[in-house]
Amino acid sequence: MNADPAVAPVLSVNARAQPLVERLIADAAELDVAVERDASGVTLIDAGIDVRGGIEAGLRMGEICLGGLGRVSLRPGMGEGWPTWVEVASSQPVIGCLASQYAGWSLAASKEETGGKKFFSLGSGPARALAAKETLFDELGYRDQAATGVLVLEVDRRPPAVVIEKILRDCRLAAEGLTIVVAPTSSLAGTTQVVTRVLETGLHKAHELGFDLTRVVEGAGAAPLPAPSPDGVEAMGRTNDAILYGGRVHLTVDCDDDAARDLAQKLPSRNSRDHGRSFAEIFKEVEYDFYKIDGALFAPAEVWVTNIRSGNTWHGGGLELGLLQRLWQKEA
Repeated sequence: MNADPAVAPVLSVNARAQPLVERLIADAAELDVAVERDASGVTLIDAGIDVRGGIEAGLRMGEICLGGLGRVSLRPGMGEGWPTWVEVASSQPVIGCLASQYAGWSLAASKEETGGKKFFSLGSGPARALAAKETLFDELGYRDQAATGVLVLEVDRRPPAVVIEKILRDCRLAAEGLTIVVAPTSSLAGTTQVVTRVLETGLHKAHELGFDLTRVVEGAGAAPLPAPSPDGVEAMGRTNDAILYGGRVHLTVDCDDDAARDLAQKLPSRNSRDHGRSFAEIFKEVEYDFYKIDGALFAPAEVWVTNIRSGNTWHGGGLELGLLQRLWQKEA
């Protein structure tokens, strides 16, 4: 993408997400989420810490994370070996997934700064494009300059004041213009919103492979929705497994056939040496250090690549639903 970072983009992910945030707030009672303002005036939406939240709240969080540039829904999948699947589609997948949804903004505070327990989270959602702290934004050539912003945090407690102050400062927002949505992975909403990242996982892997993202014109994906686990590591493992072994992504590209074929071959998770084991098992084995896990694993299980220039389609990888059933399903 060759947009000038100094010029406001035509598509503002924060401006497009704001009506979705307002709708989530308006439907708070129905969705069993809690809305509050902190002492500074920032709006905090709890979708699973002190409230039950739910799957619909997680779907809404997924669309917010996509900056209003994607559609997220549920569909039945009994014939595929798992009852409920999450579907995602976008006609602006690079901006929606990588400039907005991707969890790439590192937010941390020491116990001295918080006055108690240290805090860490990877921020995702449209406000990332206001702060643009990641080198990814230089590569994408994208910046947002909206007067409002929303950030989603996958955490089991509210962010401390020092982290909120950092978000406001880096995003150049007034407190009244910032909304933070929080939910732990072990909640229904948290599990759901992580699984909505199936398309984003495919786009991020394409970026890691060096594929020219300006050639991606459409994207769609689906993944099975597991039950959340009360154990944090297990909950994270299930959401990752849903994508690594049950995720299916279809990318429509405009490039030469060799590049499209190469993408379909190299993108699936089965190219990883760690493929075939549960993510929780792998994570424990590397002593909870993400950077020790083979990066090739972070990809959907199955990929379809359609080249609109030639009309040809390639397929790579394959679903491992038998593995997921062994991990998730108990016999009656």
